[in-house]
Amino acid sequence: GDLLMDEHLSPRKLKILAGVDDLQQVKALEMRVDTREISLGNFGVHLPNLRELKLNNSLLVSVRDLGTSLSHLRVLWMARCGLSDLDGISSCSSLKELYVAYNNISDLSQLTWLDHLEVLDLEGNNVEDINQVQYLRLCCKLSHLTVEGNLICLKPNAESAEDPDYNYRAEVKKLIPHLKYLDRIPASQT
Repeated sequence: GDLLMDEHLSPRKLKILAGVDDLQQVKALEMRVDTREISLGNFGVHLPNLRELKLNNSLLVSVRDLGTSLSHLRVLWMARCGLSDLDGISSCSSLKELYVAYNNISDLSQLTWLDHLEVLDLEGNNVEDINQVQYLRLCCKLSHLTVEGNLICLKPNAESAEDPDYNYRAEVKKLIPHLKYLDRIPASQT
């Protein structure tokens, strides 16, 4: 409530939020924020051991609002946050799992910098060109991908007509040969 109303996430506020005296102990944090009202500052500086951050149902203008000090983060949830792009995600360079379902993301190019990414949930976004998926080929550890609820599941791009022979599963598998699961089903099943 009122705790987050002034300037940004100070160490004092983080201690209250996390319920600890020593911020070094914090490995996981869940909160809802509205970055239109409040800056998060570079709060990651105060949480050197933070590995999991859950911001579902927050209002984030940009991933850049998270600051540049979350390079040690392994799992990040930002579902239903109103994100239209992933600019700034490269500062979370250790991410293994990224959950950004139900946003308005259409450009996947920023994900090429995430060398450790294994799990990516893009369900219910705005990916409307199958060629965007080729950026994910560079995430060589990516094994689980969810894209259901995006236009690419129906047709290869916004301009094309729906084609009964179009199979997005086969197309995604071609673009990311090392993928093991697509939409929670083994990727080999087309």
